[in-house]
Amino acid sequence: MQFLILSIGKNKESYVEEGIALFKKRIKHYCNLQLRLLPGVKNAKKLSTIELKQKESEIYFKELKGGDYLVLLDENGKTFSSLEFSNRIQWMRNSSKKRIVFVIGGAYGFDDSLYKKADEKISLSKMTFSHQLIRVIFLEQLYRAFTIIVGEKYHNE
Repeated sequence: MQFLILSIGKNKESYVEEGIALFKKRIKHYCNLQLRLLPGVKNAKKLSTIELKQKESEIYFKELKGGDYLVLLDENGKTFSSLEFSNRIQWMRNSSKKRIVFVIGGAYGFDDSLYKKADEKISLSKMTFSHQLIRVIFLEQLYRAFTIIVGEKYHNE
């Protein structure tokens, strides 16, 4: 099984790159993980919010394959404790899906076409974070979930 994280845009801060590298290194012991940073929409500032979300969705759709289990990281998604999230990750691992795809949304969320395609929506917080920072936060939570699943000491509860 493969886990794929999709996000639009570059990492502009070195601390983001360092955090991503740290957790990708840790996670590789548990699963096949890819983080793919996709190019942003050209002339995005000239587009309406609706047009921008449509263009971003087109970029995401190009990366999806038939049979993917699509999870949108969305502020209106279901919230989980770390233990609940680890159970959800274990459920995904036990599913017959070959690839679990997590998509980090743009500043305005997703186009309706992507919402309709999604298998589920997950919210990491009611707070708003930068797209760069959410990459690190999500990777840390994914790493935490795997350590909970295998019973390693990382999560304290």
